[in-house]
Amino acid sequence: MELLGTGTAAASASAGLRSASNGIVMQCAGGLVGASFNGAAAAAAGGRRGSVRVVAKIKKGKMGPEEEYPWPDKFPPGEITDGALKYLNRFKPMPNPPKPVTLPFERPIVELENKIDEVRELANKTGLDFTEQIAELEVRYDQVRRELYGALTPMQRLSVARHPNRPTFLDHVLNITDSWIELHGDRGGFDDPAMVCGIGSMDGMGFVFIGQQKGRNTKENIHRNFAMPMPNGYRKALRFMRHAEKFGFPVLTFIDTPGAYAGVKAEELGQGEAIAFNLREMFGINVPIIATVIGEGGSGGALAIGCGNKMLMLENAVYYVAR
Repeated sequence: MELLGTGTAAASASAGLRSASNGIVMQCAGGLVGASFNGAAAAAAGGRRGSVRVVAKIKKGKMGPEEEYPWPDKFPPGEITDGALKYLNRFKPMPNPPKPVTLPFERPIVELENKIDEVRELANKTGLDFTEQIAELEVRYDQVRRELYGALTPMQRLSVARHPNRPTFLDHVLNITDSWIELHGDRGGFDDPAMVCGIGSMDGMGFVFIGQQKGRNTKENIHRNFAMPMPNGYRKALRFMRHAEKFGFPVLTFIDTPGAYAGVKAEELGQGEAIAFNLREMFGINVPIIATVIGEGGSGGALAIGCGNKMLMLENAVYYVAR
């Protein structure tokens, strides 16, 4: 980009110089250095014409994977216009599948899975028939799995509820809705990413969805604050409950949090007041509210969106208040 001249053109260049902090490099040359950007100053100096030459070079940085918007080029036709992707915000498909996580009590199951895979691979390599052996291992696998998950201790059940690969709130929403759009903000200047709210439809009927969102990896967990909402997250949830009441939408809340954020900043912003206010207001919402614990329901952080007409819990979910 080059700008030559005085007066108006030079004034534009002056504005451009203020962009130097954004990675733009400028070069100036002229008889009136410093004054040549002002037409009046040039006239006062006897009409000497100063020239300004501005060369702008924008530093091109390489966009990292976390900043790269994955569509429209990277997905098959129709997936964006008709699929769930057009309703996504930050919850984008992960480039790599999550690593499998084995809990300590699940090791006998994993060992049987590995044996079944080994026998199948051997059958493919040798061409021999190992159908009976595979069938026996599969029966044993089902039996061990039923025995282990049928007699979980409280701590084992808690570890399953906290499993890092457990489906999150948005995983559930995007699998049960025909359409979905996320809504933001508490009308107080904040938008807590740990609390996700939006409107979705199922079988032609609209619902308001509210839930705590855990991350699928470390970076997402930091962004979502490990599903521990700040006070503005609960105020955001209450705002959309009132929105649902105004327009007659049933409210579906999904609980998956270790608890409300207990940091100093949260207490300064009124964490206890925000939770107590939600508890009181939810009893007066005049539309149906169905609360579902999809993983971990911890303390007042779960209660603040858990007061409803019906409370449901998924298998191996937990709901507790720490004292």
